[in-house]
Amino acid sequence: MTAIDSWPVEISLREEGGKTLAEAQLTRGAVRTGHGIARRNPDDQEVTQIGEEIAAARALSDLAHQLLGDAAEQIESITHERTHLSL
Repeated sequence: MTAIDSWPVEISLREEGGKTLAEAQLTRGAVRTGHGIARRNPDDQEVTQIGEEIAAARALSDLAHQLLGDAAEQIESITHERTHLSL
């Protein structure tokens, strides 16, 4: 398989008021940013890595949905028919 392109994504994480917030930024062409958040149940043990993984996964999911929306719009502009893409 030959690589034809590379799409760098940078994930930034921060803690804020008992929440972990994540941004997944795609820096290819027009910048796209996905957002994710994780909240810990006050009764649960504090494990930073778990919150980071959940918030990062949600940010990447948000970014993926944005990209699918962009692709659907491009398909619709060519076919002139409604398009629905899903993960």
